[in-house]
Amino acid sequence: MTTETSPLNRQPTKLDYNSPTQFRFMINQLPKVQFFTTAANIPDISLGEVVIPTPFKQIPILGDQLTFGNLDVSFIVDEYLENYISIHDWLLGIGFPKSKSQFSTFRDTTTNSPPVGGGNITSDRGMYSDATLSILSNKNNPIVEVRFSDIFPVALSGLSFSQDATDVTYQTAQIVFKYKLYEIVTL
Repeated sequence: MTTETSPLNRQPTKLDYNSPTQFRFMINQLPKVQFFTTAANIPDISLGEVVIPTPFKQIPILGDQLTFGNLDVSFIVDEYLENYISIHDWLLGIGFPKSKSQFSTFRDTTTNSPPVGGGNITSDRGMYSDATLSILSNKNNPIVEVRFSDIFPVALSGLSFSQDATDVTYQTAQIVFKYKLYEIVTL
C-alpha cells in the first residue's frame, strides 16, 4: 500500500508541456479552411447533477446528462474569400433563406454517394461533416487526436472592411460548430 502513495511513484515521467500553437485542424467538408486555421478548441464538457432535497442541506448526487460546449474555430480569410464562402454556403444550404430549393440543391451537391436502395430519397450526410483536431508534439508529430462526429456550423462571424486602417491586419473569421460527440484518442 505504501508504494502506491509514494511520492517517487507519482512523479511524471514526461516533463514536456503542451504548447497552444502545436495543433492542426482538419474538417472533411471544408478543405480550404485547414491551412488557414489559427485557433480551435477542445470544447468543455460537464455532467449535470441531481439534488436530493432534505430539511437540512440539499444533497447533490451524480447526474446522467453530459453537456458539451461548442467547437469554436478561427481562420484567416483567403484573398478570394473561398474558405469563407464555403462555410457561408454550408449555412445557407442548411437554413435555405430564399427557397426550399436551396436546401435540396445543397444536399444534392454535397451527397457523395447515391441513396441505399436507389429512388428519390437523398441522404442528409452532406449536411454534416467529421473533423479532427490533432495535438502535435514539439517535433510536429500528432500525439493526440480529438475526433468530432457529425459537426455542422451554427454561426459564422462577419467581415469588416475599413479605409481607416493604418496597418494591414488580415481578415479572420470565427465559426461555431455543434456536433454529435467527440472523443479524445491518444496515438
